[in-house]
Amino acid sequence: MTLLRRYFGIMVLFQNRVPMAAAYKLAVQGHLTTGRTGFGGTCQHRSVRSFLTDIVNNQARLCAMKRGALIVFEGGDHSGKTTQCTKLIHAFESAGEKVKLFKFPDRTSTIGQMINNYLGSKCEIEDHSVHLLFSANRWEKQPRMMELLESGTTLIVDRYAFSGVAFTAAKPGFAIEWCKQPDIGLPRPDLVCFLTLDTEAAAKRGTFGGERYERTDFQKKVMNNFEKLKDSTWKEIDADKSIDDLHKEILDLATTTMASVAQNPIEKLWMPDDTETKCKM
Repeated sequence: MTLLRRYFGIMVLFQNRVPMAAAYKLAVQGHLTTGRTGFGGTCQHRSVRSFLTDIVNNQARLCAMKRGALIVFEGGDHSGKTTQCTKLIHAFESAGEKVKLFKFPDRTSTIGQMINNYLGSKCEIEDHSVHLLFSANRWEKQPRMMELLESGTTLIVDRYAFSGVAFTAAKPGFAIEWCKQPDIGLPRPDLVCFLTLDTEAAAKRGTFGGERYERTDFQKKVMNNFEKLKDSTWKEIDADKSIDDLHKEILDLATTTMASVAQNPIEKLWMPDDTETKCKM
């Protein structure tokens, strides 16, 4: 029994240790040989070693199953999303974490180049069509995103499907539910950092007004639509503060999220509650 207690002491060195109750259950099921059921008898030395080996192997499998977190930044234009994404990436890289930045729209692909020309007012695309282009731009990155998440890499995403819905639904004749349809089934974020900033204050930042949607009246409609899209994964963060103070707040939220979802399945976005399925891990 003394030897067994010593082995259990070793187990706490593992970051994701097997719960004590589960260890006892394994023992009762035959992983340890005892004089009678439970730990009342004398343990055979060789069987105890076998039990410890099983525990170590189980721990390795659990660690291998860790997935990355999907952390999304949303908010109006010029609210500081890109700056905070970059700072979060640097913080995690410095800590030795596996992390990758995605930006939507991704303007490097063929679809992304079409979107870039549209946003820069270099061409006109019918509103329904351009909405589907934005969605297609996200779907073309979905396989890579899933691959990275499943391998344990955390993704920091500058805008996601919520922006696609909020911006299109700010146009006349578009309902939020219709706008959500093309993105149903994308990986669901574990955390949405929703940066809020008064539209007038945002208009004073950087090069506001340089792209198609950067108009104060339109941005107000977009922000109202974001409010309708919130769920339990959203954290509203006041962006009207110093860059470093904002970063500290976001880093704390992101770190907590990474730890809490590591063993959870990846959910799919906007699936009905009664038919919700999980992405293949």
